[in-house]
Amino acid sequence: MNKFMDWLQKYVIPPMAKVGNNKYLVAVRNGLVLTLPAIISGSIFLILGNIPINAWLNFIKPYENWINVAVDGSFGIISLIAVIGIGYELAKELKVDPISGAGLSTMAFVILSFNDKFKIDVANFSSSGLFTAIITAFVAVSIYNWFIKKNIIIRLPEGVPSAVSNSFVALLPGFVILILFWLIRVPFGIDVGKVIQAIFHPLLFALNSLPGILVYTLLVSVLWVCGVHGDMTLEGIADPIFLQFLAANGTAYANHQPLPYVTASGFSSLFVNVGGTGATITLVLLMLFSKSKTYRDLGRVAFPSALFEINEPVIFGFPIVMNPITMIPFIFVPLVLATLSYILISIGWIAAPSAMVPWTMPPIIGPLMATGWDWRAAVWSAVELLLAGAMYFPFFKVAEKQMLVKEADDTNE
Repeated sequence: MNKFMDWLQKYVIPPMAKVGNNKYLVAVRNGLVLTLPAIISGSIFLILGNIPINAWLNFIKPYENWINVAVDGSFGIISLIAVIGIGYELAKELKVDPISGAGLSTMAFVILSFNDKFKIDVANFSSSGLFTAIITAFVAVSIYNWFIKKNIIIRLPEGVPSAVSNSFVALLPGFVILILFWLIRVPFGIDVGKVIQAIFHPLLFALNSLPGILVYTLLVSVLWVCGVHGDMTLEGIADPIFLQFLAANGTAYANHQPLPYVTASGFSSLFVNVGGTGATITLVLLMLFSKSKTYRDLGRVAFPSALFEINEPVIFGFPIVMNPITMIPFIFVPLVLATLSYILISIGWIAAPSAMVPWTMPPIIGPLMATGWDWRAAVWSAVELLLAGAMYFPFFKVAEKQMLVKEADDTNE
């Protein structure tokens, strides 16, 4: 076990940590946060419009189109919001004016959103344009950054307000960005969105498959065991995909169509990481009733945050990091829950996520809301807690026995 941990520390963790700290991935991760208010707000309308009570559904039916306006006005523009957020965050990472980065990225993205009849296709503003938004922001801000670093800019005299000065600084790179994206979309007639979708299709397919989501789940858990924030390290790569899945599911749900994606955003946070990554809320519950005073005290401290999916007190306090006893269930439990949840959703016994709820939503309640009030999701969440607790129990008892010996030794001393 020690050799394995040494191997992880030497060969796996450094490159993964480097990837997680990459400026471009950090920009994606932070930039996508800007989409959350729109997605969560739209999800509220989606949930309200589909409460499974006949009296409510009959009451709301005449206003269905009104509700869909709110859904389309939030889910339908997540790529447009994303390009603004990513352009802003990447410019900030590269130490250039963030507002200019956001503006230039948005301009480039809108140009690429024109169709072959030279009319803006607003469908590109929805989840289908998310990868286009990311690539566009990368290219536009990189060009802007290159002009500034090479000092090929227009500078105004000191004393001119910074907002005006920054606008002129962005003038030359902005013109080049405009020409470049205009050439791509108009004279060359390249539909960048379709090209990018074709390139990323294998990745989309992989993360919506059982093997793909298991590999993702395994990487998240292994990184946490080694003391690296696994979710944050990988979310720059995975979140755009999961959000795209969720937006597609939300649109399908609003139009009463089959949901196309199993692993939409919320699958991992609500069905796999019940009570935090590794389903550690069950470990907290075991601690609350432990014979060990140390674990009982830690359980009381950790329970309020664990109830809302925050489990750092357990991961670093128990600890789970570098602990050969607890690392086994911490890695194994999410793989079991991911497999069972994927199968149940695939065969239609549980609805897939179609609405965004905060990742801090407690177990049972979170899955219920995310799946459009599917009571089976709430029941399954409760069953997951029992399964995770049963799998943690034997490992916890070993750790508890060791802690009781340590406490006895400390008392004798």
